[in-house]
Amino acid sequence: MFENRYKGRRVFVTGHTGFKGFWLTAWLLELGAEVTGWSLDVPTTPSGFLSLGLDKRITHLRGDIRDREALSSALASCNPDVVFHLAAQALVRRSYEDPVATVESNAAGTMNILEAARNTPAVKALVLITSDKCYRNDEWVYGYRETDHLGGNDPYSASKACAEIIAHAWFRSFFRPPANGPCAATARAGNVIGGGDWATDRIVPDCARAFARGASAILRNPDATRPWQHVLEPLSGYLHLGARLLREKEEGPDARLGSLHGESFNFGPQADVDASVGKLAEALRQYWPAFSCCAEPRPREEKKESTLLKLCCDKALARLEWKATLSFAETVRFTAEWYREFYRHAPNGGARPCTDAMYALTVEQIARYREAAEERGLPWTL
Repeated sequence: MFENRYKGRRVFVTGHTGFKGFWLTAWLLELGAEVTGWSLDVPTTPSGFLSLGLDKRITHLRGDIRDREALSSALASCNPDVVFHLAAQALVRRSYEDPVATVESNAAGTMNILEAARNTPAVKALVLITSDKCYRNDEWVYGYRETDHLGGNDPYSASKACAEIIAHAWFRSFFRPPANGPCAATARAGNVIGGGDWATDRIVPDCARAFARGASAILRNPDATRPWQHVLEPLSGYLHLGARLLREKEEGPDARLGSLHGESFNFGPQADVDASVGKLAEALRQYWPAFSCCAEPRPREEKKESTLLKLCCDKALARLEWKATLSFAETVRFTAEWYREFYRHAPNGGARPCTDAMYALTVEQIARYREAAEERGLPWTL
């Protein structure tokens, strides 16, 4: 996969203990990479990261993305070929509770990894992951393009817009490959689901917890519609983008598709996977047939969250030849299978339920995802 670009490479991942981070780490290991992770802590209990025993499979470093000196020292010690930056305060609702820490982590943290990479000559490729919420939400029904306005009406969205602005300033001011700095780009994705997410106020982990103990799921907003995608969808885009940036640094831009340095890319699902929270919960419930799904909406809150926010992924298709793979049914099946296996080994939860079994299932799902993409002719599978 990915032209075998990661085999034998040193890869530095910030935020590796989070939901996307642990899946990315597992995939990189399967690609033959030597992974070093940097994260403030293990954010949840249970934890996907610990459930797979990844702390024993990689160089696991604890540190704050806001600590530029410590981060720079860690990056220099790792001396990586590729950096994936995912570390962030990732919850909109929490950003209302602690807006300062959100901006410091997401905006200043992005500046810190850029500075660390700038001062580490070994870094050849840098992928900065932000969010679909970096776009100014004008409440329209069509997909946002990479050239649309950035902005945010809540601290989280504003922090991600700031991260994008900072990143592109550094790309143009300090990273000028092939002579100076890595080839770098930003990546934006929306709602992701999949096994191993235990964050608060998220529909899938809330449902999995409830169904595992034989209870009804409580849905905060069952009529809200989201473009759901499995976590492996954007990760395939990030890895494909990183591989292409690495090739560009070492061999020059692709003669047919052009330079990717300094660009931004949306990675979103197929249009037909939009579904309401209620529909998603009911689809998940089919894998726990003995239990019911009861929508019990909580009172509406004043803290605003975005309504449907779609991404246009035409640029990723044109410049990277990337598109999403899974249908809604496949996305739900992958997700439910992972949680069912977890709760089979740990009916009461727990940080480390049979790590070998959970790692094997995660790797199996990555392989099945790759097979599905290969059957559908996606170039990153080569």
